[in-house]
Amino acid sequence: MSGFAPQFRPEQGEATPWTVLRPDGGLEPDRAATMTDEQLREACELMLFSRAFDEKGFSLQRQGRFGTFSPVRGQEASVVGAAFALDPARDWVVPQYRELPALLRQGLPLEQFMLTFLGDPRGGAAPEGVNVLPIQIGLAAQLPQAVGLAWGHALQGRDSVVAVFCGDGASSEGDFHEACNLAGTLRAPVVFVVQNNGWAISTPRARQSAAATLAGRAPGYGIPGALVDGNDLLAVHQVVADAVARARAGEGPTLVETLTYRLGDHNTADDASRYQPAEELEAWAPRDPISRVLTHLRTRELWDDAHDTAVRERIAARIDEAVRTVEAMEPPGVEHLFEHVTETLSSRLQGQRAELQAQVRTR
Repeated sequence: MSGFAPQFRPEQGEATPWTVLRPDGGLEPDRAATMTDEQLREACELMLFSRAFDEKGFSLQRQGRFGTFSPVRGQEASVVGAAFALDPARDWVVPQYRELPALLRQGLPLEQFMLTFLGDPRGGAAPEGVNVLPIQIGLAAQLPQAVGLAWGHALQGRDSVVAVFCGDGASSEGDFHEACNLAGTLRAPVVFVVQNNGWAISTPRARQSAAATLAGRAPGYGIPGALVDGNDLLAVHQVVADAVARARAGEGPTLVETLTYRLGDHNTADDASRYQPAEELEAWAPRDPISRVLTHLRTRELWDDAHDTAVRERIAARIDEAVRTVEAMEPPGVEHLFEHVTETLSSRLQGQRAELQAQVRTR
């Protein structure tokens, strides 16, 4: 390991998140970026894409054209920094519901992502070769699945690594502890990325756990833990890349806590203004992860106004194209409820499918 993790030592008291990129866009002393300039520009564009889609998704949901979904707003560095530490050709992403840019980075078409939030069961089937599992709405239920997937890769002699995402709320679920414990026992090649955004819907972090940090739980599972500034693209990339290297080398799992903040509602059915203190939002605003990267890139003359305009126009056009595509699709049939669930349908499920199809025909 290069030393980015573990950063947490319980005996040392309060832990300090690993930081590389300061809020003013400069680098911390004696620290350097592990991403190339081209990767930085690409990552920045993906973060902007995510922010733009959040706005579009909210608008569509309010018009009744899109289902309830959870925006990434404020957490773009946590998701994108981790995603760029993976090799999409061999590594896997197991998401919860706030990881759109990681799924896109893995190669999932935006249209496929949107189908899920239109209630279309076809949205859960990733194209062949896209290493992602379906979005998981059930809190923390994806964590044991990720460990199983990682262990399966290890048993088959593959060098694939699984990155699984969850929030601070999910880290209070039993599935979280069971998954971390099993992963540590099996030395499964999995990286747990816990996005601590301060709120589990309306429950603040302080009401969820008495632990000083969530990463500090890692020693109890016999695995390394790392606390990183989740609004720092470069820091998240370094720590997760380090954890991925450990996993690929057969050294087992890592628990990474990205300390970030949710800049808005939990989802489109929520109203964060009823519980989220305004002064807290104001305090986090200067640490916006996208502004941080943009400032860094502009300072180094890797981003200018012309490029910024071209990028934002390209993003808007891509999102509009996806909306047109999914809205022009034929509605799903009842048979789609039974596809991609098991490799072969049991006789019982075949009977249920036939019964449903008959009911639809007689309406």
